[in-house]
Amino acid sequence: MNYRGAIFLLVAVIALAVLFLLKQNNSYLKFSPLETGQPAPNFTLPGLDGKKISLSDYRGQVVLVNIWATWCPPCVDEMPSMEKLYQELKGKNFEILAVSIDEPGEKVVAPFMKKNKLSFPALLDPEGTIKSVYQTTGVPESFIVNKQGILVEKIIGPRNWADPAAVRYLRDLIRSGLKTPSGVR
Repeated sequence: MNYRGAIFLLVAVIALAVLFLLKQNNSYLKFSPLETGQPAPNFTLPGLDGKKISLSDYRGQVVLVNIWATWCPPCVDEMPSMEKLYQELKGKNFEILAVSIDEPGEKVVAPFMKKNKLSFPALLDPEGTIKSVYQTTGVPESFIVNKQGILVEKIIGPRNWADPAAVRYLRDLIRSGLKTPSGVR
């Protein structure tokens, strides 16, 4: 047998093996997109104080998970409205978890938070693991999780979180628990 024939045979065997594995629906080959109505993936990351924070720590509260970076202009633009939202709803079964994917981590995030007078929790993910867990396409992306830990909204791009419709949506979600009112988009 010549080399071309051997290579062709090898490629054919590999292709058949891949097709066989895909047809078997093995869990390690499945891609399950993150969709609303499903449990939000849990994560544990350090805050600026070094304390580990998990999404599951906030079960019973509505949580806005915001994935962002200091180098991202749209992320920076939405931060003041997130602070206004936080000031309006903090202590009312609501939390913001702003997950920074900045590679330098605390060195850039802490001064950014201080300079912009942001008081909501900033979590550090310099490796960017949250991007694959939440299947993001860029930054900013936000995820609203209800009191039961179910993802109710996925928002790609910046938002004015202080907009009355956004505040009303979150208030309704806090009040209702399971209800998923529309209005943030």
